[in-house]
Amino acid sequence: MITGATGFIGTAVMAELTRARGEEPGSGPLHLRVAGRRASREARFADEWVRADLSDPGSLRESCEGADVLLHLASAIGSDERQCAAVNTEGTAALMAHARSAGVGRIVHLSTAAVYGPGPHRGIPVDGVVPAPVSATSRTRLAGEGPALAAGALVLRPSLVIGPGDRWVVPGLAQLLEATGAMWGGGRALLSLVAVHDLARLIVRLALGHGPGGGSVWHASHPQPVRTAALVGALARRGILPPVGQDLSEAECLERLAASGSRMSPRQFWMLAQDHWYDSSGIWEAAGCPPGPGPLDCLDEAAPWYRKRMAVA
Repeated sequence: MITGATGFIGTAVMAELTRARGEEPGSGPLHLRVAGRRASREARFADEWVRADLSDPGSLRESCEGADVLLHLASAIGSDERQCAAVNTEGTAALMAHARSAGVGRIVHLSTAAVYGPGPHRGIPVDGVVPAPVSATSRTRLAGEGPALAAGALVLRPSLVIGPGDRWVVPGLAQLLEATGAMWGGGRALLSLVAVHDLARLIVRLALGHGPGGGSVWHASHPQPVRTAALVGALARRGILPPVGQDLSEAECLERLAASGSRMSPRQFWMLAQDHWYDSSGIWEAAGCPPGPGPLDCLDEAAPWYRKRMAVA
């Protein structure tokens, strides 16, 4: 049973589940049930589609019946606190209650490292700092972790996810560079990144019963952080972003950002200008899932999608 199958990460997970059919020894055939508010073209990869709306708890009642595994990948993202709470907190709580009632044996719940709030964060373990979310999305997703953990879920907190379908990380970086016309502070910040296809591999591996037991929280980025300058350089070499020729202090870049009229906020600037690095090695080791060479390696595959996205923007 999968929620959020049509989203950025959910689409990659569906592709990975499709590849996993018949390839996992002892797992038996995979029957994929997708839940959503309406059928979509991604539903063609599923064996079954059921109507379910996280903001309407009554619609979830039958969604988990007969399921062995629940992948809860859906979330509401935005500034509307009530809508985010209805989906990310109340909807998650209702879904988890139905999963427990239905006897679902394995639950993987997708959260976010944004629950920690502003950095700098340097190689911290899970809850190495007290979570201090600053947005409606991250506040309500943190609140949703409680019922998920109570239901025995594995809770994953990836940080910045990149690859085909990314509409925030690389597009947001492009907007910041356009507004400032410069790199900030030498691009020294260390960022936890993960390629969407690598994260999907991990989620499917966990769904199929590998790795730790439930009722636990794990960081789910690539174990090796990436400097902002390395990310910008890799994007420029692939023609996704123009080269950056000037380097200014963070304060000067913030002044330029404020004067530019850009929609990007100082908070979004600091997400890429300060260290946001979370120790993620444990989950890959526990799941027996190689993390791959690193998130920048995905950019060759992702470059056509990003170029098209940037041209539209």
